[in-house]
Amino acid sequence: MTGWHARRAPDSSARAVIVLTLLALLLVAAVPVALLAAVVMMMLGHFVGGLALFGGSVLAAAMTVALAGMTGMQHLRKLLFRGSLHVVQLDPRQYSDVAEPEGGDYTDVLQLDRSEYTEVR
Repeated sequence: MTGWHARRAPDSSARAVIVLTLLALLLVAAVPVALLAAVVMMMLGHFVGGLALFGGSVLAAAMTVALAGMTGMQHLRKLLFRGSLHVVQLDPRQYSDVAEPEGGDYTDVLQLDRSEYTEVR
């Protein structure tokens, strides 16, 4: 059990992805607050300062989101190539076009005919 927990603990690159993602979310959430502050600054006569505040917040949020995305993709590639993330490709025989199986083991399931369906609007 101890080996399982040690293997599942995030390494430093995973922690970096988590930190960058949280920072990106925080900065994106701060953009509306910066817009409100910029409007107040502009109403008080500091037009250039308000534009700089809003533009800087949008720029910082966009850069952090892009950096978090690139870091996350790099971490995902590392997981895939290292083989620690097991991805299994299904063959076409495993896909089924039937939505529900014909015979089920459930006794409390009511099977309806097409004529008994009602259209809900």
